[in-house]
Amino acid sequence: MTPAASLVFTTLLSHGPLTRSEVARRTRLSAAAVTKAVRPLMELGYLVEGVHEAARPAVGRPANLVWVDGGRALFIGVKVTGDEIIAVLADLCCRVRVSRHLRLTGRKPETVLPALTALVQELLTEADGFGVRVRGLGIAISGDVDRSDGLVRYSPFLEWRDVPLAEIAGTATGLPVTVDNDVRALTVAEHWFGAGVGLSDFALVTVGAGIGCGLVVNGRVVSGAHGVAGEIGHVSLDPLGPLCHCGNRGCAEAIAADPAILRAVRAATGRQVRDAAEALDLAHGNDPGVRAVYARAGEAIGRAIGFLVNLLGSERVIISGEGLAAYDLVAEGVQDAFAASAYGTAAQCDVMTRPLPFEEWARGAAATAIQSFMGSDMYEE
Repeated sequence: MTPAASLVFTTLLSHGPLTRSEVARRTRLSAAAVTKAVRPLMELGYLVEGVHEAARPAVGRPANLVWVDGGRALFIGVKVTGDEIIAVLADLCCRVRVSRHLRLTGRKPETVLPALTALVQELLTEADGFGVRVRGLGIAISGDVDRSDGLVRYSPFLEWRDVPLAEIAGTATGLPVTVDNDVRALTVAEHWFGAGVGLSDFALVTVGAGIGCGLVVNGRVVSGAHGVAGEIGHVSLDPLGPLCHCGNRGCAEAIAADPAILRAVRAATGRQVRDAAEALDLAHGNDPGVRAVYARAGEAIGRAIGFLVNLLGSERVIISGEGLAAYDLVAEGVQDAFAASAYGTAAQCDVMTRPLPFEEWARGAAATAIQSFMGSDMYEE
């Protein structure tokens, strides 16, 4: 697909249906360039032009609109956690048609990969009922992931190192495979279909088992030269702070991620608190030591976000992840620390929360597969 066609197609994915003149205005392409980009995609059925039912005027002649036919292709998205695999079958507009969950009995590749393959095969069978080909498989996984090579360099929660996941999954399923960091995959979905639509500069910060961050700069999701752009979880906020699994001290993740909070709550109470839910119960029971742990976590998150916005000038920061269950306990700390650390007009950045279930992470993986499909030769059937 040419750059112009990709730009038109992405614009219609995020904002359609639109008139051709509106497409030209949003993309800053000439009318002739829009027509050239649209024609082959319409011939293949990926784009449709006509009177859309969602835009019929009360009076007057309806305008001809162009939109993406979501049912023209299907994609599978898979999110691998430490405990389960979540998989979705999504259409070209990343609307989830089918979702599946599978509990894991272990975390080693030899346990996870056969389970992942079986789940993908199950969704391929489901896809047969739609009468449309599955065009790609996206896999989202935490940690240091090299998307270009489909390699999981290191996933701390799974304890994987140098696993050629795209090659293995491609051989097992026969599908084109895209493997990406889970937060970056979720950022792609938010950029095209969620709270980042229409924004050229924003960040997605996820709080939970770790502190993750996806970046969109000048309208593009950024991975950096080495694939680890946005790792604000490993910004050292306190050189004398707790030891982080990365080897440094006082990282945001070592203070504000769920495992760090759990360790600090145990130290504060002297009790063997089992999990994050029990820690939350203690905090909501007004245990002052536990509430202080959450307050410190909120301060760490707010300072990390301030650092990020000072550096990049993001228009919006979206906070998500399973850690939002404790947001009422950390919100004041996040807001105060961000306001104190944001420089000048950076403080005008919109910091918002957005709860997203794990199906949305799998949908993010499907979005990366759609992205790769757009970068391939879509004109080959």
